[in-house]
Amino acid sequence: MVASRQQLPPAYKFIVLWLRPLLRALTHRDWRGMEQLPQEGGFIAAPNHMSYFDPFVIALFLFDNGRPPFFLGKEAVFRIPVLGKLIGWSGQIPVYRGTGQAGDAYRAAVAAVNDGKAVVVFPEGTLTREPNGWPMRGKTGAARLALQTGQPVIPIAQWGAQEVLATYSTRPRFFPRKTVHVLCGPPVDLDDLRGRPMDAALLAEATERIMAAITTLLEHLRAEPAPAQRFDPRAAGVAEIGKPTKKG
Repeated sequence: MVASRQQLPPAYKFIVLWLRPLLRALTHRDWRGMEQLPQEGGFIAAPNHMSYFDPFVIALFLFDNGRPPFFLGKEAVFRIPVLGKLIGWSGQIPVYRGTGQAGDAYRAAVAAVNDGKAVVVFPEGTLTREPNGWPMRGKTGAARLALQTGQPVIPIAQWGAQEVLATYSTRPRFFPRKTVHVLCGPPVDLDDLRGRPMDAALLAEATERIMAAITTLLEHLRAEPAPAQRFDPRAAGVAEIGKPTKKG
């Protein structure tokens, strides 16, 4: 089963009605690998994360290729006047990090994937702290979701959103129009990990496979190699939440 456009909540359709034409007018798009998106059934879309503009790029890419996305997003977004209500009514999933409600988001994501939806999880959990924009160490949410539901993880690399809205900036630069590049890869191979006890070692292995797949795709987009060592904000003494200008 696929979550079709006809089945979308009215608030979702309303957001698409005004936001989609605007995004298409404000950006040029270089999209590749669309054939990798599953045509039926739920899946986890796992993109890299560099800018607050990333969700718009990924949303447009998935929607225009027949898979309306549902995001796990910080609950603060859902508190924005008017827009936050629309986002909630559209079926997006708030994440209450570090609270007793964090499990609610995970259960909602499991239900959405099992219901045939495309659920977007940024596996880094926040904007990358890697100084040159490469994917950093991932968190285990996307891996856990894939292993519990048995559905595929589709790695997605994107580049160019940071030209529209620099990392942690709130001042977009739409003109001259920027090109946003998206490259979608084949499902991450987790078959040998499925059915095993979901302990920390298993989740770490699955997460690293996801991050490696995203990084390889991004190397193709950027036409340059990624650093040999994946950036770990904790090891670097960088705050893992909020602006990384303060020490953790």
